[in-house]
Amino acid sequence: MKKLLLGDEAIALGAIHAGLGGVYAYPGTPSTEITEYIQGNALAQERGVHSRWCTNEKTAMEAALGMSYAGRRALVCMKHVGMNVAADAFVNSAITGVHGGLVVVAADDPSMHSSQNEQDSRFYSTFAMVPTMEPSNQQEAYDMMQSAFELSERLHEPVVLRIVTRLAHSRAAVEVREPMEMQNLGICQERWVLLPGIARARYATLVDKQADMLQASEASIYNKVEHGGGSLGIVACGIGYNYVKEALGDNANVLKISQYPLPEAAICQLAKENDAVIVVEDGQPVAEQQVRALLGAGYPVKGRLTGHLPRTGELTPDNVAKALGVQGRQTLPPSTIVAPRPPQLCQGCGHRDVYTALNQVLATYPDYRVFGDIGCYTLGALPPFKALASCVDMGASITMAKGAADAGFFPSVAIIGDSTFTHSGMTGLLDAVNDKSNITVVISDNLTTGMTGGQDSAGTSKYEAICVALGVEPEHVRVVVPLPKNMEEITRILKEEIDYPSVSVIIPRRECIQTAARKAREARKAKENS
Repeated sequence: MKKLLLGDEAIALGAIHAGLGGVYAYPGTPSTEITEYIQGNALAQERGVHSRWCTNEKTAMEAALGMSYAGRRALVCMKHVGMNVAADAFVNSAITGVHGGLVVVAADDPSMHSSQNEQDSRFYSTFAMVPTMEPSNQQEAYDMMQSAFELSERLHEPVVLRIVTRLAHSRAAVEVREPMEMQNLGICQERWVLLPGIARARYATLVDKQADMLQASEASIYNKVEHGGGSLGIVACGIGYNYVKEALGDNANVLKISQYPLPEAAICQLAKENDAVIVVEDGQPVAEQQVRALLGAGYPVKGRLTGHLPRTGELTPDNVAKALGVQGRQTLPPSTIVAPRPPQLCQGCGHRDVYTALNQVLATYPDYRVFGDIGCYTLGALPPFKALASCVDMGASITMAKGAADAGFFPSVAIIGDSTFTHSGMTGLLDAVNDKSNITVVISDNLTTGMTGGQDSAGTSKYEAICVALGVEPEHVRVVVPLPKNMEEITRILKEEIDYPSVSVIIPRRECIQTAARKAREARKAKENS
């Protein structure tokens, strides 16, 4: 049977059909739809597959490791910057090893369509010394889930599945198989206790497994050699394989790479049969650097480092064709009629009223800075508000505001969303409370994780209690409703709390208009069907 699936959906269905026990994730584009698909899948619901959102990527990784310890197959999903949050648990999971199969999906975002950087997650799997799979199409994304779980259980190591935005968010027909039963190996009989003496022995074991991982890659059905003539060898990684085929068809000598570590023997043979090699990979020059090291300085290796492919941004059929000496498609010049429009906060969004009030109050101070965070409210950095001085990573607003206050700066204001606050803002607030820092924290609460489509927010209805429990004085935890009619009250409270010489928290709370509208539509539909 065939289904038309996004790359994300193919991964999700492949995991369910491979006997998945649970998925753990924090929403982040381009990975979000994996968990959402599992949440809405009838078979997953029937089997009781765990699929609730986690507070952040680190808790997701640790919970999945616990499910693996209990003998079930577990899936962890995150975007590339989420790998930074999960890194402590992820890297150590290679040392503990796994029991039930554990697959970590890292969804990279070349060209930064919705991200702060172009980080390539293959560096993480190389750093942790665990296998990686990188599908070139939706069918492989589906098929690889069973292969990845089986490889994980055979090697007793986590396996990374690396995808990019273009694969995650494009559709193709996928041939699906009959689902396996939910797998259960039973509770692990070993203890995963990384005391130094134990960790040293386990690390030695991990090093010893590298030969097995290389052998698995050399024998993998996802890595293959195609002979088509010419004197240029092409190492095509993941989605890059499709662009090579589009440019040259079968008239090329191609080594398709979809499983790592790189198959060294195949690369050396490709180099021996050709005068030069070009590495086509979406993301940073991870494979290119390794191919260069393998073949030596005297062998010509082309790619992103040599300028044959762009050093930044994602691969496209055109830039790959150009690198391969093929005339690309003729494209139309940019329109001179339609002016580009930057993204904006939705009309009627509560964040707009928050920024209006902040700008009005802060204009009365000779100097000020508002330290921002990751979320749809980051758009407050753009016109017409131009309110934010910074946006670095999730949770950084509070700690940066604290650091500025520690340097004597006033007023120092942080704005953070509700989901981001529970993701990684709470510890920064605790630091500020312990130092009695002179900062004002605005938790702009729209009762959902708005930027990624309206997923549940972990701390909904708990924010006042959390702030008080962290030590903020109860009288300085203030809740307002961000509406134009309440502007006088909001500005008054902002002024009072900014002038309070310690930590204060203001929580403007109004439901995201997108989720409110969706709920209203669903309610009308339910009423019509009743």
